[in-house]
Amino acid sequence: MKKLYSALLFLFLALSVHASDSVKNLMSQDTSDVSSLNKGAYDTRLTNPEQTVIIGNKALALAIKLNYDKGIAEAYRTIGIGQYYLNMPEESINSYLSALTYFLKIGDERGEARVDNNIGNLYKDNDYDRSLNYFNKALAIGNKLSDKSIIASAYLNLGNFYSRKQGFNEALKYYNQSKSLFSELKDSVNIIQSSRNIGVVYFRLNQLDLAEKLLTDANKRSKERDLNESVASIDLTLADLYIKANKLDKADNVIAEGLTYSNIIKDEKLVLDFTYTGYELEYKRKNYLKALGYLKEVYHRDSVDEKTNLTSQLNLYFIKNKQEAEQRINQLNEQRIQYENVRFWGATTAAGLCLIVIGLLVNNVKRKTKTNIQLTSLNTEVSRQKDNLDRVNHHLEEIIDERTKDLQIKNKKLSEYSSYLSHQIRGPIATLKGLMNLEKEGLVDMQECITMMNKCVLEIDEKIIEMSDMMHDSKSAL
Repeated sequence: MKKLYSALLFLFLALSVHASDSVKNLMSQDTSDVSSLNKGAYDTRLTNPEQTVIIGNKALALAIKLNYDKGIAEAYRTIGIGQYYLNMPEESINSYLSALTYFLKIGDERGEARVDNNIGNLYKDNDYDRSLNYFNKALAIGNKLSDKSIIASAYLNLGNFYSRKQGFNEALKYYNQSKSLFSELKDSVNIIQSSRNIGVVYFRLNQLDLAEKLLTDANKRSKERDLNESVASIDLTLADLYIKANKLDKADNVIAEGLTYSNIIKDEKLVLDFTYTGYELEYKRKNYLKALGYLKEVYHRDSVDEKTNLTSQLNLYFIKNKQEAEQRINQLNEQRIQYENVRFWGATTAAGLCLIVIGLLVNNVKRKTKTNIQLTSLNTEVSRQKDNLDRVNHHLEEIIDERTKDLQIKNKKLSEYSSYLSHQIRGPIATLKGLMNLEKEGLVDMQECITMMNKCVLEIDEKIIEMSDMMHDSKSAL
């Protein structure tokens, strides 16, 4: 029985360990799938942002199913980036704030810094102060963690910020710093982005030859890597540059190319920008009918209205999502507590079952020990009684020998009688020995054995008394 319980306990523990290892391996594989989907979504951001959102949503669904917080956070961030490039600022800020909620929950400062960079980018054309605040937060975390990737991204974004504020010298400083770090990291995509932005600054500084060289090189490398968004953005700046340099045919070509790439990535704002640049080209050509003289005025009015509305919408979404984020944190904390409680009671139940099994094993050992002690005691008692019987028999034989000389006359009669009694005593003794052997082999119940042994002893005792009385009578007769 002890071996059976030990085997069951060993099997239970082995199955538990195997199940635990299997779950861990499965979880590891599934979380790797989430990371792979997130990376794939992020890599398509400059090629097909619509695909970024689609793949990001797949990663998000799988991460939620696995309760994988880091995967959920990165999926929300990636979706927000795709929405940003699709000119969906309201949806983008919602995704970014959801990502930030999860990164803060798990204490992932690197993820937090990346989202800060993303949110700063979203505000850079509408709320300069808020944009700068987010970029500086990201840079502070990058410096704290000595993370060159985060620092380089923050420098790139700060360059964009100062470029829009027309602080071109400050912008160049940050762009060059970011390009240097991205070169160390061998991040070819962001090296292209840095080169493009440096070219834009030189265009703003009216250094057209240097700007054209940098922009055309960045454009070529963007096409090699299928960075459609970068190609379209570079074409827009090149079109302005060619119009300014009076290279109108080149401007016409890059406008047509830029419109193609803008339509590929479904960026309506870029399409509108190229339309306006087309207006400037035709205006410079003095093709007034084609230029549609009111295009510039209408475009500027729409842009101002859009900027004003967008700032208000982003502020409203920021406040709304901040409140929702706090609610989500509370809900997540409650879910976490419930999950920990389930784990605690599961572990407690498993420990209780182990204790029960161990208790049964210990009790079985104690019971067997007690039984062995009782059997040993019984064997001792039986041996003692056997010794007593042997001594009685020996004594009787001596008495018979001594009285034989005195009982020569009745020797035959007493001899027969003695033989008869001896046979009567030997029978119970033989029975007693048989019972002992049966009990040793465990073939008879202990209580039944004791009862039968007592019966044999009583029978022997009666025979002895009978013999004693008969001997006494015989002695009296003599």
